[in-house]
Amino acid sequence: MATYVNPGSAQAGAHGTIYREVSPEQQAVEQQLVDNVLASFDACQDPRLQELMTSLVKHLHSFIREVRLTEEEWGTAIDFLTQAGHITDEVRQEFILLSDTLGASMQTINVNNQAYEGATEATVFGPFFVEDAPAIELGGDLAFGAPGEPCWVEGTVTDTDGNPLAGARIEVWEADEDGLYDVQYDAGKRAGRAHLFSAADGGYRFWGLTPTPYPIPNDGPVGKMLDAVGRSPLRAAHLHFMVSHEGARTLVTHIFPEGDPIGRKDTVFGVKDSLIKRFEQQPTGTPTPDGRVIDGTWSRVRFDIVLAPEGV
Repeated sequence: MATYVNPGSAQAGAHGTIYREVSPEQQAVEQQLVDNVLASFDACQDPRLQELMTSLVKHLHSFIREVRLTEEEWGTAIDFLTQAGHITDEVRQEFILLSDTLGASMQTINVNNQAYEGATEATVFGPFFVEDAPAIELGGDLAFGAPGEPCWVEGTVTDTDGNPLAGARIEVWEADEDGLYDVQYDAGKRAGRAHLFSAADGGYRFWGLTPTPYPIPNDGPVGKMLDAVGRSPLRAAHLHFMVSHEGARTLVTHIFPEGDPIGRKDTVFGVKDSLIKRFEQQPTGTPTPDGRVIDGTWSRVRFDIVLAPEGV
């Protein structure tokens, strides 16, 4: 008997992986199937599509063979994906949640947003962006009545040489203090989100809400998966940004409050050290930067955004 993956007798590997022994004859049967499937893509006219499909088949079959997947387990997986499809609609995207919670979204972002000369780091997009967020002026309020502690957000948008980028489009969205996005209440509701444009000096400013931790939607198959494996559905508190400017790489990112107890336990693995910012809470009665009168506490944060050149 020969071990299929890694030499040696059956034993626990990294994170408890068990490498089972498979006879050479059985290995040959399984490998022949892999070869047959790979050969089926030989006539593909698109080199990139062929690369993707052949790599997918290799990795998928390696997984099946390594864990010795049972037919019952494969049936359960198909049922899981079917349920994810059924719960997905124009507001709820269960497959994005699945991608996020497996770290696939974050890894794809890492691959496609390589570090470049101090440019702001990217992180996950999330499932709650919408295209028709209302416009606000500089200093405007994106809460639109959503409950939560007011937060003054300000900063600049520059390129990696420090030049201000005027007219950069800044999309911002966030959950309210109850951990819900507007579309989770009503698909047509717009609150806790807006877009604005940077000023001639690259500066921007607006009122939002102090971010708080919240669970991703966990009433579907992804929530059941997290529960089954003993993982929390909680996301670290955060504020979403998407920033674009002609000639620059579009940035999708968050900022995270310093001291958040969830922090690196973020269930979608989106937290990066450079994106952790100090949200300074202001006592009741503290004057605001724009003379607004606030009944209660509020917070403020600075987030200077640096965009990498397009194509890097």
